[in-house]
Amino acid sequence: MSECREPIKVRIFQSDVSGGNLTREKLLDIWKEKLSVCPELDVSYYGRMKMDDIDEEVGDADAVIGLFIAPGIITKEFLDRHPHLRYIATLSHGLGSYDKEEIKRRGITYTNTVSGDVTIAQYAMAMLLDLCNNVAIHDDFYKHKIWSTPGAAKNGVKILTRQFELYGKTIGIIGLGSIGYRMAVMAQGFGMKVIAYSRHKKCGDKYAFIEQVTLDELLNRSDVISIHCPLTEESRNMIDADAIARMKDGVILINTARGEIIDENALKDALDSKKISAAGLDVVCGEPLDGPIPLMQCDNTRITQHIAFATPEAKIRAIEIAADNLINWYKGTPTSVIK
Repeated sequence: MSECREPIKVRIFQSDVSGGNLTREKLLDIWKEKLSVCPELDVSYYGRMKMDDIDEEVGDADAVIGLFIAPGIITKEFLDRHPHLRYIATLSHGLGSYDKEEIKRRGITYTNTVSGDVTIAQYAMAMLLDLCNNVAIHDDFYKHKIWSTPGAAKNGVKILTRQFELYGKTIGIIGLGSIGYRMAVMAQGFGMKVIAYSRHKKCGDKYAFIEQVTLDELLNRSDVISIHCPLTEESRNMIDADAIARMKDGVILINTARGEIIDENALKDALDSKKISAAGLDVVCGEPLDGPIPLMQCDNTRITQHIAFATPEAKIRAIEIAADNLINWYKGTPTSVIK
């Protein structure tokens, strides 16, 4: 552990929970139980971080957990204003945009929390299945609309949307980290051929069922493309008009990573022309939005408000991992360190 004052001041930003029986009070109870093994830590709990009050809330903390990872936050200027900081942790998979050299120069430990890989992959698969089968549309039709037309229920099977079978199709996964790998396993379970592109080739027996290819080959061969890579300067607008032109006609596109990986104007054009038959997006550019965006005019999309990570199980797991990371850092054996 880097040298710190005693007691070590820790600020934890734990947002409220929407829906269900998992309240913020229950989440705080988990934090307190996990951190009870380190009474030397002087822990203060806050709600969701407020951008206008970020400097006041961080204050003279030695460690901050739940810091926003949006661009322009973890900068040299921010670190200058908080010279006591020795440990920064996100409560998400994302690494965000941060001053890597300044973090390193100051000896600050920076960690993330890989807690929602199964949850996010499940959501990506749910989006894909919804686009393939449109169960809710057929459910609503059979329960309600069909009965307004006399005799319609006896006229045979009513297929309102194209049905798409995944078995035997090729899924291309962009980004073979923990989420992408989970998506690959799920896709294999549906009998899909799995190919993947990642910045660094993945080695080990668990990847044996995945054919690792170039991005160009993935675009050319995939019937379904699912994006699970981080947002970097290299991946920003990776899926642009040129990339879309190299895709199969009628491909399905899923994105649960970051909106800025896709050029949304090019995507809308492709959806309108049916070059891309459908898209499932849990992320869009410029979140949080101030109003509707053009992509929302496309009937062949499913767009949700960046909620793929938000199961109670994943939230609890995030706290357990983040608490362990903090304890391990305090004991001098840091884990989940971003280098």
